[in-house]
Amino acid sequence: MLDLFLSEPNWKEDESAEMRVSLLNKLESVIWSLMASGGRSEARLWLCNTIAGISSITHHHQRELFIDLLRSKPLKKRLATQLLHMIFDNRPQKAGSVISKRSYALRKFFQGNPTRISQWFSKTGSGLRQGQGANALSQFAFVNRDNCWEELEWKGKHGQSPAVVATKPHYFLDLDVQQTVENFLENVPEFWSSNEFSESLKGGEILIIDRNFFVLYFLDLMYKEDARDVWEVTNEFLEEEHFSSLCKHLLITLEESDLCDFLKMLHKHVKPKVECKDPMDSSYLFEVVVSRCSDCGCFDQILLLNAVFNYGRQLLRLLRDEGAPEDQAKLQDIVSEICAIPGNENSMAPIIKGGSKLKTIEAFKLMGLQSWVLFFSLSEKCQTPQSWESLFVDNEISFRKYDKYSFLHDNEVAGEGGSDLDYRGSKKVKRRKKTSSRRKRRRDFDHDDNELLDSDTTNNRLDLHSSVGSWLLSLDGYSASWNSADLPEYLSKYCLSTWMKWALAQWDQ
Repeated sequence: MLDLFLSEPNWKEDESAEMRVSLLNKLESVIWSLMASGGRSEARLWLCNTIAGISSITHHHQRELFIDLLRSKPLKKRLATQLLHMIFDNRPQKAGSVISKRSYALRKFFQGNPTRISQWFSKTGSGLRQGQGANALSQFAFVNRDNCWEELEWKGKHGQSPAVVATKPHYFLDLDVQQTVENFLENVPEFWSSNEFSESLKGGEILIIDRNFFVLYFLDLMYKEDARDVWEVTNEFLEEEHFSSLCKHLLITLEESDLCDFLKMLHKHVKPKVECKDPMDSSYLFEVVVSRCSDCGCFDQILLLNAVFNYGRQLLRLLRDEGAPEDQAKLQDIVSEICAIPGNENSMAPIIKGGSKLKTIEAFKLMGLQSWVLFFSLSEKCQTPQSWESLFVDNEISFRKYDKYSFLHDNEVAGEGGSDLDYRGSKKVKRRKKTSSRRKRRRDFDHDDNELLDSDTTNNRLDLHSSVGSWLLSLDGYSASWNSADLPEYLSKYCLSTWMKWALAQWDQ
């Protein structure tokens, strides 16, 4: 019998607890030895994805979190670089507004660079939204024609007068853009701080020309000049963007120590829901851990806790792919020893309650390891419908066999006046009746052998469905059907969420 420990303990001491804790600690070290070869980076990615799923962080607090990181020492230039790429991609106008206020600085950007000149000031051929730089150049030249018209270079044999261009503005297409801009760089400095040029930069299209140049430019504005408007743009973006998007793009750039610091800062802001109705919610239980632990311990401990809490299936795959046969055999032996410990209702009580010997984070970790032991064992041992139903009976879980065909039939017989479930079923029956009548009409035109083939195929589908097995369980009020592929993950997570609920109730007394 595999005990899921779903009966609430009476919180008496249990002699087997010390042995269980010792074996779970052995299991932890074996898992880490197997993951060391290539699983650490994947485990880090799992952690970042879990943090991204936390839902109780307000927009104000998410801005605060990332600003604190950006301003912490040593400087987080990798983090800032990634954030600037996000701003350039998602809110280029915000960056454009910063550049437009410093348009004169772009004089050096264009000096000695014909490619940049051509991309920004030509009407065609750059792939940008056409005309921003070209329009700025033509508008400035016409408004200031008394001072700079002679700096314009034309492709034809003779130049164009302002009077002619005023009536035929398309003549500006005959401008030798390269030579004209070089003349303006040399002889018309007021153009680079003009309203015309500044306005052309506000949309942010200029960023496309050389992304790396502007990233470095903004980093200098942030950290060398401490430019107020740049930090205002950064603050606005961090408050407007979704927390999940920020985490997925930014946390991967952090060193492990910085990620630990982020979790400590996160502790002050997370406020998980009172109770989670869905144990499959990947981030909720981790959110509870962060809210309860001001110190999440060493980084390895956090990676492991998240892996066994939320990525049991992926962890098992990783261990099977990375581990040598002897290491996997050792893992199997430890899991078997844990499952062989004589169980009773108090077997998990010392771990769940925590007590003076266990820190909060360690108690959570041990609960997670025990739930992963259940996941591992269920994946290995429960291979048939009979084995699953025996497990349900042994652990006092009420169940109903789920068969969508008989389920529809039962609803059809039930008729009107049933529950919401019956109502949904009756609508399906009506659709099925229409489908059946169409099939009947088609069969009238078919040969007898085709009828037999159709009947055999249907029976095979039913036999296959029956052999795989699917059940409705009392654990979730019979609200969803669970098959053998999903049950190990669902039951192990359900057990973990149940133990944590008991633990929180005990700790809050």
